[in-house]
Amino acid sequence: MENRLRFREDGTFKIVQFTDVHWHNGEPADRESEALMAQITAAVQPDLVVLTGDILSGGGCRDAHASMREVVRIVEQWGIPWTAVFGNHDDEGTATRHELMAVMGEGAHSLVQPGPEEVPGVGNYVLTIDASGESSLAALLYFIDSGSYASADIGGYAWLEPAQIAWYSREAARFTAAACHPLPALAFFHIPLPEYDEVWDCHICYGEKHEDVCAPKLNSGLFAAMHEAGDVMGTFVGHDHVNDFWGDLHGIRLCYGRATGYNTYGRDGFPRGARVIRLREGQRRFETWLHLEDGSVVREQPEHHPSE
Repeated sequence: MENRLRFREDGTFKIVQFTDVHWHNGEPADRESEALMAQITAAVQPDLVVLTGDILSGGGCRDAHASMREVVRIVEQWGIPWTAVFGNHDDEGTATRHELMAVMGEGAHSLVQPGPEEVPGVGNYVLTIDASGESSLAALLYFIDSGSYASADIGGYAWLEPAQIAWYSREAARFTAAACHPLPALAFFHIPLPEYDEVWDCHICYGEKHEDVCAPKLNSGLFAAMHEAGDVMGTFVGHDHVNDFWGDLHGIRLCYGRATGYNTYGRDGFPRGARVIRLREGQRRFETWLHLEDGSVVREQPEHHPSE
C-alpha cells in the first residue's frame, strides 16, 4: 500500500488523534483501549491516525518491545497510515526511544521517522500532504519529541531544546520558500507548551480543564517560532488526561486531545475518546471535534471565559 498522504477528492483530510493509551501488557483495561480505538477508527474513517505519546506505560510493561509490537499490531490491522510521537513514560521501562522507534517502524503502514541525528530527541520529522488532484504539496504535519523530564535541578517536565526549535524554523522556511508562501500546517507533540496555561487564563477557550497544565517550567520559545514562521495553525498534545480544551492564542489554536487509554488515571464523567481533525485543501483552517466511547460526537465543547 502507498503511504503517501493526499487530500481526498472532496478536498478534505481527516486525522484521528489518540493520546495517552498507556498500554501495559494486554490486561483487560488494555483490551478496552484497543476496542475503543478500533470503534472510533471504524466510525471516523480517517486518512491518518496519530498517537501523541505515552503509548506505553513504560515501567508498567514487563517487556516494552513486546508491548509496543502489540500496539503496532492493533493500528496496523486497520490498513490506514499512522504515525506517533513519544511521551514522557514510553521509555521508562525495558526499551529506549530508539528501540521503540525501530519497533514502530516495522509496521507496513507506519510513517514514523527517528528524525535527524543531530537534533535532540527521537521523532522530530515532517509529513507532507499532497493536493487532491496533483502532486504539489498542500499541507504539512510537524511531529516533535517533547522529551520527558527537566535535566536541570528546577525539576518538572522537559522543555523543547533550542536545536529542536531551530530545526523547526529551518523546515518551515524551506517549505515556505519552495511554495512561495507558508503552507497550512499542524504540529503534534506530547507535553503542552506553557502557552496552554496562558490561553486558558486569558482567552475564551472551549472544553474542560480538570487538572493543572503540566507544562515545562521554562519556556524555550517554540510558540514564538511558530508564530514567526506563520505556517502552524494548531498544535495537538496529550499528557494531562482530564483536560480536553482548546483556545486561540495569537492566531494559533492550542488543542488538547481526549485521553484514550483505560489502563491509567481518568475522571468520572469524563469518558475516554479521541480528537478528530479535518483539514480543508487550500484553506488555512481546520475543524476539530471529539469522538467518545459511547459513540457520541461532541462538536460544540463548553465555553470557558477567563473570569470563570
